[in-house]
Amino acid sequence: MLRMPEPDQAVVSRREAIAEALRAIVPGEGVIVDEAALRAYESDGLTAYRQPPLIAVLPQTTEQVSEVLRYCHENHIKVVPRGAGTSLSGGALPLADGILLGLGKFNRILDVDFANRCVVAQPGVTNLGITDAVARAGFYYAPDPSSQIACSVGGNVAENSGGVHCLKYGLTTNNVLGLEIVLIDGTILRVGGKHLDAGGYDILGLMTGSEGLLGVVTEVTLRILKSPETARALLLGFPSSEQAGDCVAAVIGAGIIAGGMEMMDRPAIHAAEDFVHAGYPLDVEALLIVELDGPKAEVDHLIEQVSAIAKASGAVTSRASTSEEERLTFWAGRKAAFPAVGRISPDYYCMDGTIPRGKLPIVLGRIREMSETYGLRVANVFHAGDGNLHPLILYDANEPDELDRAERFGAEILKLCVEVGGVLTGEHGVGVEKRDLMGTMFSEADLNQQQRVKCAFDPDALLNPGKVFPELHRCAELGRIHVHRGQLPFPDLPRF
Repeated sequence: MLRMPEPDQAVVSRREAIAEALRAIVPGEGVIVDEAALRAYESDGLTAYRQPPLIAVLPQTTEQVSEVLRYCHENHIKVVPRGAGTSLSGGALPLADGILLGLGKFNRILDVDFANRCVVAQPGVTNLGITDAVARAGFYYAPDPSSQIACSVGGNVAENSGGVHCLKYGLTTNNVLGLEIVLIDGTILRVGGKHLDAGGYDILGLMTGSEGLLGVVTEVTLRILKSPETARALLLGFPSSEQAGDCVAAVIGAGIIAGGMEMMDRPAIHAAEDFVHAGYPLDVEALLIVELDGPKAEVDHLIEQVSAIAKASGAVTSRASTSEEERLTFWAGRKAAFPAVGRISPDYYCMDGTIPRGKLPIVLGRIREMSETYGLRVANVFHAGDGNLHPLILYDANEPDELDRAERFGAEILKLCVEVGGVLTGEHGVGVEKRDLMGTMFSEADLNQQQRVKCAFDPDALLNPGKVFPELHRCAELGRIHVHRGQLPFPDLPRF
């Protein structure tokens, strides 16, 4: 493992001065400067990149967040917001010369309002925690990333997370009603609320998916839904991934909007079955899990329709859940696919791109060819219904060149997604992982326009710098220069 260079005296002195100022704002154990303790924050879910922060600060109130950001703004100190750290794109990767603002202590549900069908929560509450809080009354929170047991709702807002049920019920942006945000100068801003739509400019939509570049979320109002009367899942096995992809397109083309449509290929199926024992067929090349929900009569009818479409698409196995326990078992394997793959490879690189559903067969074939070219195995797990791909590239970081090959392989997959009419990310965000690929999707004019929004909220580029944009340019309209062309905050980022 690489060792970080010893900090020089100037860095130590600056750290001590900043820490002293921060302790006046966040007393007790809320300011962390010990290098061993800072290692806990050196990486998020993209563990190939690691960088301990200068200092970590863990506020407990919105007022403390406001004072911390105001101090950093006045003293030109960079800030990286962090939730649970489950980001897979390096969105919460710290800076050696910046503060890491951890929101883990914002972990309370503030209000459950069944009459208005919403929950008001602090950003550190876990995704699954929202559903757990309302399940007793027959409600749930629809967006459900695979990491829902650990990921926080504030991070979900930052990355516009999706999940199994986003096909029918939408991404985070479709389920957020209001936000409390703290801007870099300490201003506390509230947008939206318990009402259905906010008036004026769509600041709520702008903040959702902004990856911590515009402000820090300190409170979230989320839409909750009534649990469906009936939910059943179909387990469908196919001789090829292409046939499974054809089935997805045929189901959607028939006007059937399933509660969820997930796909796994052979390596992912075997890894998940060995880990969870969900009863998956092991003699197929691709597996589709299709969930139908609604009134019982409707669900039973749709089960028959989807089964017929699957058979016409070449399905060789078809099994419908007959109990809630069995339905949950079907999903348990899919939800555990990422940790399951971790059992069959020392390391894996989780990609995230989105394509038009009709292009699934083409893209799957090309990924198979790339796998042979780069000499690396890949396990494919997809939110097939909305075309969100999660290829897991298996590699061993201890083997020379394997990480580099995995990164080149991943970049080719993302370029392919754009080539067929898709986008670079479906829910993981751009972060540092896809930053240098933004030019494959956006023109320089596009990127400059996006940066003008960044300039409006954060004119000195202090919030999460180095993420999303491959280069920061002069914002002519504001007359400010933030970072000269080509000068990025991570010139020699250590990798593991």
